[in-house]
Amino acid sequence: MDAGNTRTKDFFASPALSLSLAGVFRNIEVVEEEVEEGDEGSGGGSRGEPVEISSENTGPGGQSDEDGGDNGLADEDGEEGNKKKRRKQYHRHTTEQIREMEALFKESPHPDEKQRQLLSKQLGLSARQVKFWFQNRRTQIKAIQERHENSLLKSEIDKLRDENRAMRQMINKACCPNCGFATSSKDTAMTTEEQQLRIENARLKAEIEKLRAMHGKVAEGTASLSSSYSAGTDQNNRSSLDCYSGFFGLEKSRILEVAKAASDELMKMATTLEPLWVRSVETGREILNYDEYIREFSPEISSRGHVRHSIEASRESGVVFLDISSLVKAFMDVNQWKDLFPCMVSKASTIDVIYNENGESGDGTIQLMFAELQMLTPIVPTREFYFVRYCKQLSPEKWAIVDVSVDKIEENIDASLAKCRKRPSGCVIEDQANGHCKVTWVEHVECQKCAVPTMYRSIVTNGLAFGARHWMATLQLQCERIVFFMATNVPTKDSNGVSTLAGRKSLLKFAQRMTSSFCQAIAASRNRTWTKASIRGGEDIRFTSRKNVNDPGEPTGVIVCAVSSTWLPVPSTALFDYLRDESRRTEWDIMLTGGPTATIANLAKGQDRGNSVLVHATKSADKTSMWVLQDSSTNAYESMIVYAPVDIDEMQTVMTGRDSSNMAILPSGFSILPDELETRPLVITSKPEEKTTEGGGSLLTVGVQILANTSPLAKLTMESVETASTLISCTLQNIKKAFQCEDG
Repeated sequence: MDAGNTRTKDFFASPALSLSLAGVFRNIEVVEEEVEEGDEGSGGGSRGEPVEISSENTGPGGQSDEDGGDNGLADEDGEEGNKKKRRKQYHRHTTEQIREMEALFKESPHPDEKQRQLLSKQLGLSARQVKFWFQNRRTQIKAIQERHENSLLKSEIDKLRDENRAMRQMINKACCPNCGFATSSKDTAMTTEEQQLRIENARLKAEIEKLRAMHGKVAEGTASLSSSYSAGTDQNNRSSLDCYSGFFGLEKSRILEVAKAASDELMKMATTLEPLWVRSVETGREILNYDEYIREFSPEISSRGHVRHSIEASRESGVVFLDISSLVKAFMDVNQWKDLFPCMVSKASTIDVIYNENGESGDGTIQLMFAELQMLTPIVPTREFYFVRYCKQLSPEKWAIVDVSVDKIEENIDASLAKCRKRPSGCVIEDQANGHCKVTWVEHVECQKCAVPTMYRSIVTNGLAFGARHWMATLQLQCERIVFFMATNVPTKDSNGVSTLAGRKSLLKFAQRMTSSFCQAIAASRNRTWTKASIRGGEDIRFTSRKNVNDPGEPTGVIVCAVSSTWLPVPSTALFDYLRDESRRTEWDIMLTGGPTATIANLAKGQDRGNSVLVHATKSADKTSMWVLQDSSTNAYESMIVYAPVDIDEMQTVMTGRDSSNMAILPSGFSILPDELETRPLVITSKPEEKTTEGGGSLLTVGVQILANTSPLAKLTMESVETASTLISCTLQNIKKAFQCEDG
């Protein structure tokens, strides 16, 4: 009996088997007799491998339902050796039986009852034996995949530790061991790239530690950031006062006080006109009078060195086509919020729910959140915020969504990850007639100054990249998309090539997923390392690679992404119209021949004709027919064109209404920003500011993704990098040639 107990514990120690074993074994003695011996090709038996469970021992007393109890078990008075021998002979499958079941498994891992009955008659087995063989085979495959994923994760962790160790050694060599100051300015002047690597390393380490915690492979005493993440996840549905006392030292009453004060400030910032906000005659934008702001609100000055931080403040108003309850719900659900801003929010998570007084209504809810904000280029650093989000119903027709950073949180996390903080920001939402809402957005942040490339410096420092105008334009565009997606009375001219409502929804959903994937791939998120490609042609091209193992939305294997950003003396509207013109596509797309491009489907997803989803039929360079899915979108801030080749047969099924969530796609595309360089400062102060007077044009980012190898275990080759870089270089040259600006 002791041996039986020990063996039972070993089986249940395997997470992959715990559910299968539960309810099958009646008692410990039956457990010892129901486990098969190691079976070649069937995945059972040996230590460390999935244990195959007998398919015939689930009846009373472990007897077979078909064989009247003659299931290979010895009689109670039989000898132990004969019992093991009879059991082993009974459970072993022949080579032919295994071969036939393996053949069916490749075609259908989950056979139905009819298939199991047919196979059991063919092989001379019972239907229960066939059923349990397939169940155990699926368990074995899952265990193999988990070991493979864990191996990849371990290699990433080892690589990250080596990089971190090297960076620490470099920093230690550059500092005096006694006082900690730099030994010489030349030795300690870290380049911008080194600083970014250090930040990226810290962020990656936190992500890896979080993954390790999720897999149960990390001890309780992890780093403070990863501990806060795991604690927030594990305690997601209960009050977090205890959690904060352990990690951030925050009091619930203090958080309420900060949230309510931030709500009052946001309301004043959203409704007050001059002298707090002054409208620029040159640009039409509202500019914050910072001297008046100091007198009105008397904000606390950050203790982290205010000189090294810049203030960005902006306000924008507009009408969105979505009812107020859906909009409020989307802001308070982190996944829906991220979907509303796919080009701006690269990562977002609700660390914990502090208050949730009124349940689903959202009124009075306070959440502790993390977000990483991005631009669609790898050369502009992302911004990371830890903040409290407060949802408040001001009246039956008015709501406020308030975001504010809490200093106590930022002081208790890694300083390298707390370079940005939100002063009271957010939006005031007023219900209008016919499902419309008026939104007034205020964005007020304090960020540490960082190196930004010259071409993007004005857009970032003037608050356009991460300001209220960008948030508002993106919100209006996405709400229009939702309305067109849900509409049942779309005019025929706005829905060509798709005959059913289900097909229209499926195609629009597929295009939205493609665009979101492209946005995630080309930005400077912390979980990717970008390297400058060395190619001829003078283009500044950067590349990164990733390995896809189990995401059905992308091709399996090694994926290379190459991106280049450049300035062109071309109006953004003209550039957008040129790139989405199917009749001129062959001028810049080197993957196509010079033949005509036919439009198979054209679906509108917004009021502007530039907001559309198209399916093109083209000829590839090897003269074969190819379909291309293209998603175009434009708003007051940014325009995008995302495209990807698709399988013709699969695309036809999507157009009839099939779910496309498991269809693999690898998008490429363009991001276009108007070069509206401001001549006025972002905020008005008593200190004089210098003015810039540069010309206009477009900031174009080109992103290309290719599948370098179909095996996730393969190593990245420079040939793949050169292929992706050449595609970008040739595309840019063709675009410049079309606008006669080859010389820059």
